[in-house]
Amino acid sequence: MSRPEKNPVYWYYGSASIAFGIKNNAFSYLLLIYSTQVLGIPGYLAATALAIAMAWDAVSDLLLGHWSDKTQSRLGRRHPFMYAGFILLPLSFYALFNPLFELTEASRWWYLLATAILIRTAVTLVEVPSVALLPDLVKDYDERNRWLVLRHAFGWYGGNGIHVVNMAFWVGAAGVASQSGYSTYGVIGALIIAASTLISSVGTQKAAAAMPPPVEPFRFTEMWVEIKQIAQSLTNANFFWLFVYSLIVGAAAGLSTALYLYNVTYFFNFSGPQIAVTGLFVFASPAIAYFLAPALGHKLGKKHTAIAALVGAIFLYPIPYLLTLAGFWPESGSWPSLLIYSVFVMSEVVGFIVGGVMLDSMMADVVEDSEVKTSRRSEGLFYAARSFAGKAVSALGIILAGSIVSMVGMDGIKSVADMTDNMRADLASFFLPIYCGLYFLAIYLISKYRIDRDAHNENLAALAQKA
Repeated sequence: MSRPEKNPVYWYYGSASIAFGIKNNAFSYLLLIYSTQVLGIPGYLAATALAIAMAWDAVSDLLLGHWSDKTQSRLGRRHPFMYAGFILLPLSFYALFNPLFELTEASRWWYLLATAILIRTAVTLVEVPSVALLPDLVKDYDERNRWLVLRHAFGWYGGNGIHVVNMAFWVGAAGVASQSGYSTYGVIGALIIAASTLISSVGTQKAAAAMPPPVEPFRFTEMWVEIKQIAQSLTNANFFWLFVYSLIVGAAAGLSTALYLYNVTYFFNFSGPQIAVTGLFVFASPAIAYFLAPALGHKLGKKHTAIAALVGAIFLYPIPYLLTLAGFWPESGSWPSLLIYSVFVMSEVVGFIVGGVMLDSMMADVVEDSEVKTSRRSEGLFYAARSFAGKAVSALGIILAGSIVSMVGMDGIKSVADMTDNMRADLASFFLPIYCGLYFLAIYLISKYRIDRDAHNENLAALAQKA
């Protein structure tokens, strides 16, 4: 297998996801609890605002993905969008956690909605074109795994890195109900996002500009034709199973990440610095996955590696909760509890990273499979559509999380002392069956994907013969 580490574009391509890791950390773990405990918005209303922003994001992804596939520019197909996002993303991220004017009871919900929509639009401008560079940069079935595992590693190090510092010194130190920690988080996060986006965009610019231009441009005046082309590309059978998988996992991920700080703070009774320790353990996960994912993908193939990794992660996930409720877990909030929990989380994250790498790589292989049938490259559209699925249904997960917070009676709690044993039991009883059940259903569905190494090589040969 080739070693891409000597290619600078490999590092520039991967580094873009630092920005997305930070944004994902904010939206997945902080934004719901920030909205309820700092801005004072009830859980169900905050979840509704975040769901509306996510639904907008999901729809805009499809259009922008297809548009970037057909953009004719001396900068290449993708980079005009990436540079626009470089300006908008850090500014809107800063504004989210540092309100630009005094919020009133009437305006706080609208402010949350507006800033969430701006951030998600900016991420679409950068992320969809950026990830879509891969099928043109790398053709080999196995080497795509290496490029994507680096990208996933950068994303985890970006998101988990700021998470550790945030829990140790900012939000974790000041308290999840205090504005001061979030303000610092917003400033530092915006600066890192700007640097990551600019470095990756400039670093991949030359390679992107050298790629063949699209055969036909995007025509706003013939939007119905564009919509029909989108529909034609999305009828690919292998894409369909990845799309449905993303729908189901999007709901599960939206649920679990929105409840994460509630779970670790109020179920396991961990303090901010203790939560940061769990983040330190997770630093090992991308490094392990960096070597494990390509090796397993080469040995087992992408689909079987993804299934094995995700089954392992979901099997481990509920064990700490169940043992706590059964009375077999160390004392809540203790260091033995924290260390054992952190090992579980580290192992689960390895499984999620390996599974995610394989699924992104499987999507890259759909590009050539579709091109054989349509004579059109649609990598931006495919990645955008899969992202669309995850984001659209993740809105459902966030609504479920906000509803669970309200049903359990956690809207008004401000400290661990307010959390009762019955509330802990209710939280786990609502959350775990839905989360694990969704993941096992999704894993079954991706077993129907059919592109393996031989099929991919046949597609490359067919395209070479056409050329």
